Amino acid sequence: MSTPPLPVVVLISGNGSNLQALIDSQRAGHLPVDLRAVISNDPSAYGLERARAAGMAAEVVDHRDFLDRAAYDTALRERIDAHQPRLVVLAGFMRILTHGMVNDFQGRMLNIHPSLLPAFRGLHTHRRVLEARHTVHGCSVHFVTPALDAGPVVAQGVVPVNPDDTEDSLANRVLQQEHRIYPLVVRWFAQGRLELDREVALLDGAPLYTPVRLGPNDPLPG
Repeated sequence: MSTPPLPVVVLISGNGSNLQALIDSQRAGHLPVDLRAVISNDPSAYGLERARAAGMAAEVVDHRDFLDRAAYDTALRERIDAHQPRLVVLAGFMRILTHGMVNDFQGRMLNIHPSLLPAFRGLHTHRRVLEARHTVHGCSVHFVTPALDAGPVVAQGVVPVNPDDTEDSLANRVLQQEHRIYPLVVRWFAQGRLELDREVALLDGAPLYTPVRLGPNDPLPG
């Protein structure tokens, strides 16, 4: 008997290119998920159009309609819960969630960050990498925990920093790796191979003390 697709809700704030990568992977038969809804804090987010084009529910919980972060998170949690997901995927969601919100979804919320965590947490990662003259850069998929960009890292996509790189050229190459590794990690979770055990990510029951690292030319693992 086949396992039913994993119910997933995706949170976005902007263009939604990682959302599109998930949609494309699902359509290609590589991702056993049921993408039930996309929720954005910004009604102008283009990712909402991507969701509608894919036949998904596209909803807005505008943070500007709420007096504080706690009130916003309460409303957001209600919209998420209405779709009964087993996984919440943050795909360019530019809101810091309250500890209570994160704890409600402990072990079933993933995020992607444009740096090789724990380096360069927070914003403007590509600029900071260039300013620091680092020779490698990349992206990280991690479980969400209350500390910002500090949850256990599952996988990372690595790219070289070229001498002539600009912020935009580097960002574009990193984004290509985001589109590769995010569907991979979501697939592992959907297959029951990935879980969070307290503060450690487990893949096939083994602790990931160091994340799976993939270069641009490395084949994706099974």
